Amino acid sequence: MDRLYLMTVFVAVAEAESFAGAARRLTLSPPAVTRAVATLEERLGVKLLHRSTRFVRVTEAGQRYLEESRRVIAAADEADEAAQGINREPRGHLVVTAPVLFGRMYVMPGIVDYLQRFPATEISALFLDRVVNLLEEGVDVGIRIGELADSSYKALRVGQVRRVICASPAYLQHNGVPQQPDDLAQHPLIVASNLNPHVEWRLLRNGEAVTVRIKPRLTVTSNDAAIEAAVRGLGITRLISYQVAPQLAAGELKIVLSEFEPAPVPVHVVHREGRYASAKVRAFIDLMVERLRADPSLN
Repeated sequence: MDRLYLMTVFVAVAEAESFAGAARRLTLSPPAVTRAVATLEERLGVKLLHRSTRFVRVTEAGQRYLEESRRVIAAADEADEAAQGINREPRGHLVVTAPVLFGRMYVMPGIVDYLQRFPATEISALFLDRVVNLLEEGVDVGIRIGELADSSYKALRVGQVRRVICASPAYLQHNGVPQQPDDLAQHPLIVASNLNPHVEWRLLRNGEAVTVRIKPRLTVTSNDAAIEAAVRGLGITRLISYQVAPQLAAGELKIVLSEFEPAPVPVHVVHREGRYASAKVRAFIDLMVERLRADPSLN
């Protein structure tokens, strides 16, 4: 059997974690899928999949082969597109992810720009405040805030953000400006987190970590709500700099205790396809990288 065909069948089984699911995806019969995987394992002399009556999982050798197979298939698709002239114009469906507020503020304008530039494309945007597994959830491009734990993804750094403590100018004028982290205990605090009465803010003093245990006056489950309460003068809140960038620029909020801020954290555009990325992925990455690197709120 053709090696590229065998790789394609194996990738489908691994991603579906099912021979029957791969058969449906490839419009093949289940026996044909089983024969293809068996032929591939025999040719390689290694076991690629663990099989049971309930699940199919890749082995350690299978995981390595899966990654290489995806690269080979993507390269072959790219060659086909180039030969057909398709690669010049991005087309097809793209799935992207980002944190909720960052997605609304910074990614959505880029998505609209992309879709207007390339009419043969569609996008599904997953704006979620959790780390999305690009591979398991079928995501093409993600925006990550913070240090990257998974080195298997390709990443382009586009900026950095800080955790800032801020309040409205009217509140600070009426209640005073805190000068030391311990001063926060004398102010009503607004926290965007789960409903936990005990919260810790980690700061830096003279290069050494300082943990301030606080009891919020108001705890909310969305960053927008915390921002609204702070703008209205309820008290002091702590958020990521990009989340309050419009309010800071408009003078509705003011940063305090900036000398105690932790080190900035990076912002990356991450993807799985590397140098073999399809035209639709490359075009979206190029557009987002250009936009985000040019944004003064992130640099």
